[in-house]
Amino acid sequence: QVQLVESGGGLVQAGGSLKLSCAASGRAFTGYAMAWFRQPPGKEREFVAFIGWNPGSSYYSDSVKGRFTISRDSAKNTIYLQMNILKPEDTAVYYCAAGRSPQTLGTGTSLYGTWGQGTQVTVSS
Repeated sequence: QVQLVESGGGLVQAGGSLKLSCAASGRAFTGYAMAWFRQPPGKEREFVAFIGWNPGSSYYSDSVKGRFTISRDSAKNTIYLQMNILKPEDTAVYYCAAGRSPQTLGTGTSLYGTWGQGTQVTVSS
């Protein structure tokens, strides 16, 4: 059974940093794009960042560009989200996701077929 398990969430003050991890088990996601989404309280799930199989093909939402960095360690079947200069509006449950096919590369939730259970990130002001 394919599983994605996030870790690294927590409570941090505004201006601080956190690093999220997402470990895949069950199969390797070699050749698949991976992404991070988040769901703020009372709002819909929104795109944060994706990274293609080629590490150069990453893309960020405007709200996190310049503050967050997505990366992957294919040998460990793990992706990361380094979050710096955190703001209260970054408070959300963060989810990692794997593309439905090797051709998947985009920002829509429907493009991703495997999801983790989420990890809570809370940024206090």
